Amino acid sequence: MKAIICFAKWPPTAGFFPGQWALSGGGVEPGERIEEALRREIREELGEKLILTHIAPWCFRDDTRVKTYPDGHQETIYMIYLIFDCVSANRDVTINEEFDDYAWVKAEDLKNYDLNAATRVTLSLKGLL
Repeated sequence: MKAIICFAKWPPTAGFFPGQWALSGGGVEPGERIEEALRREIREELGEKLILTHIAPWCFRDDTRVKTYPDGHQETIYMIYLIFDCVSANRDVTINEEFDDYAWVKAEDLKNYDLNAATRVTLSLKGLL
């Protein structure tokens, strides 16, 4: 089965990756297990109706990013990416206010999307770019 990947598009005013497409993700809250955080972030960003049927840890990596705040202040942030392969039972997505749009994308169509640098690295590691 060929992968179809869900991406969300950051608005042009976003502090990270403005106007670019990204994989869903976020932070782990104190006391939260990693899989719980993954499910919570997906619910928060992609809605309650998207049902995950399979979650498998895939890899991790780290990086630094510059975040730009609305007042123009910038901060360099160290990030650890814990990357999972997820399978959903449906494609029922309702994005939150963080994003402008979403798309389910086939691997052969990735070239048509302005993917952020972190997403490009992840997809390259998967052999999709």
